[in-house]
Amino acid sequence: MTEKNSAGILGTGFCVPEKKLTNFDLEKMVNTSDDWIVERTGIHERRIVSRDIATSHLAFKAAQMALEDANIQPEELDLIIVATITPDRVVPSVACVLQDRLGARNAAAFDLTAACSGFIYASSVAAQFIETGVYKKVLVIGAEALSKFVDWQDRNTCVIFADGAGAAVYGQVEKGYGMLSFELGADGSGSEYINIPAGGSLNPASEETVKERMHYLHMNGKEVYRFSVKVMGETILRSLKKADMEKEDIDWLVPHQANIRIIKTGAKRLRLPMNKVIVNIDKYGNTSAASIPIALAEAAHNKKFKKGDILAFSGFGAGLTWASCILKWAREE
Repeated sequence: MTEKNSAGILGTGFCVPEKKLTNFDLEKMVNTSDDWIVERTGIHERRIVSRDIATSHLAFKAAQMALEDANIQPEELDLIIVATITPDRVVPSVACVLQDRLGARNAAAFDLTAACSGFIYASSVAAQFIETGVYKKVLVIGAEALSKFVDWQDRNTCVIFADGAGAAVYGQVEKGYGMLSFELGADGSGSEYINIPAGGSLNPASEETVKERMHYLHMNGKEVYRFSVKVMGETILRSLKKADMEKEDIDWLVPHQANIRIIKTGAKRLRLPMNKVIVNIDKYGNTSAASIPIALAEAAHNKKFKKGDILAFSGFGAGLTWASCILKWAREE
């Protein structure tokens, strides 16, 4: 039996819009306050795209940074996967738009929809292609322009969600490094807890759906919080077991930036001090599929990780979906 390759991260990148929307700005728009938002979410500000910027624009800049960091040319890419729930259009995929814009003429391309778990889902797909030797270089991007789908009259969602993109180039790394295990999960019985009711084949766009505000993101915050607190730690424990590791082996936790209370609860369950948890929700809010790769890339470029560090990723969100992976950092910083 042929020994499989080891698939790891060769380079990272991220992009967030220039425009900052603070809690004090939101106080002027909806019935909320800075204290209320910070206490319940940990968010102080978030980044919002301008009217003429789409998800693909953010993905492109993050991709450029990741390719440069990995010292990889676009022509070397075999595959591009974009994890997003806010594509530029229903068709074509953001990945195909990006493939052309990057000049990655040799790459296959597709989008993947798993909401806030999307980057880990896409990374697990990339790892399989590399481990089996089918592909050598795969670009994975989590990118969102959630502000285009947020109801700015709904304080339960507009204070949380934001825009951005994070990217990672996956390729073959030293044996024993890279992705060691992953776990993917879903519970479709909770599909109504986070959804955009209209715009698909169930409720095509019409004058009525627009009037009923059905093209905006709807969320049952109480149920989502209950689900997230439970699943964040559990999925990491299952990934650790697959990697034949213990909680004590984790050097860094890179969680989905959904809510600081959820992050702290997960860290406590894993017995990790908060100085070993990558947190940037205070600056960027919840960027769904982009949140983990943004946190990862920002930390990597700030030289947080050293070769051999064990990183645990955890994502959870609409679907309902969840995912985690254990990765041994392979780069010499």
